[in-house]
Amino acid sequence: MAGHSKWATTKHKKAALDAKRGKLFAKLVKNVEVAARLGGGDPAGNPTLYDAIQKAKKSSVPNDNIDRALKRGSGAESGGSDYETIMYEAYGPAGVALLIECLTDNRNRSATDVRVAVTRNGGTMADVGSVARMFSRKGVVTLAKEQDGRVISEDDVMEAALDGGLEEVAELPESWEALSDPNDLVEVRKAVEAAGLEYESAEVQFVASFDSPVDDVEHARTVFNIIEALEDSDDVQNVFSNLDLTPEVAAQLDED
Repeated sequence: MAGHSKWATTKHKKAALDAKRGKLFAKLVKNVEVAARLGGGDPAGNPTLYDAIQKAKKSSVPNDNIDRALKRGSGAESGGSDYETIMYEAYGPAGVALLIECLTDNRNRSATDVRVAVTRNGGTMADVGSVARMFSRKGVVTLAKEQDGRVISEDDVMEAALDGGLEEVAELPESWEALSDPNDLVEVRKAVEAAGLEYESAEVQFVASFDSPVDDVEHARTVFNIIEALEDSDDVQNVFSNLDLTPEVAAQLDED
């Protein structure tokens, strides 16, 4: 499986996310609001909303913020925005592909923000479809390798989730990813929970069909700069990439 999120596990990336905790909260709350608007305000009958709420809680978003977003999305409280999902495509150095998912109430603003973030940091915008064809939608359930003093193995994940529709397990430095068809995401998540395993997140992501290895640390830094600039935009919800760092480059980034 392509290393669609290996870059997200580096210390470099974690530091960037920690520094933007407020923005992360806002994006998670927006996910809750949109999920409630599209599928109703009852998490029991809206799996997308359930997972959005769980992700927000696991990221320590205050319950009051989550409740207000749920009420805005379901119409129980006024003040909600009419958000739409828009995808943008770009390239970083060394042919690294970037698929940028925006949730916005202003197309012009998000288009400008994305273009500026990409081009000012050494990337280029791509023709429509040229990057998207490299990615496919997958259900992704992420589990930490260590849980309550127990080491979780790949076999543990496979045994727990196979009957739920698991397609394969991808290994990251500190976690496992259980990948499935998007329609099987809920069943895989439930199977993981039923097996007594804790999951960090369960959501539909775009997974690259092949990796783009980067063995030049400056190229890697440029890609990170682009991603961080994109994530600084309130409209950008996710940045998916086929970046795959070589161990040597990853080690250099960890020293930054």
